[in-house]
Amino acid sequence: MFDILVFVFENCRQADVSHAPERVARKLSAAGFDDMEISAALAWLAGVVRAPQRSLAPLPESGTAFRAFAPKELAKLDADCRGFLLFLERSGILSPALREHVIERALATAGDTLSLDQIKLIVLMVLWSQQAPASLLVAEELRSARGERLPS
Repeated sequence: MFDILVFVFENCRQADVSHAPERVARKLSAAGFDDMEISAALAWLAGVVRAPQRSLAPLPESGTAFRAFAPKELAKLDADCRGFLLFLERSGILSPALREHVIERALATAGDTLSLDQIKLIVLMVLWSQQAPASLLVAEELRSARGERLPS
């Protein structure tokens, strides 16, 4: 799925993911991705687009609250992943609400644990879906850390 997310980020417009997923699916199929992987990735991306529309109780600001991780979150996100999220939140790149959105999308991925590169890609997709200016900065950081490609 992460290869598909990289492809979508590099080759698709955010509006297409939100409003024309069938166009994105055709583009992914033409690029040689498996239909089952495409379906899973598009369902995951739909959750990225949909989640901010849910109404949540306001979250306290980062400086006035402590975020404890549930056992399921601890199992999925190792110390490096959790530290990265904390860094992004303290840097002002992620709000508490976006942090929760990233964690929710991380839990929605297949597999037992996520690598730091994978959580970076999830953060990037969440920021991209919000059309956040920081997504370009994060993308550049990911590219410079890994050469020409985003993490897979």
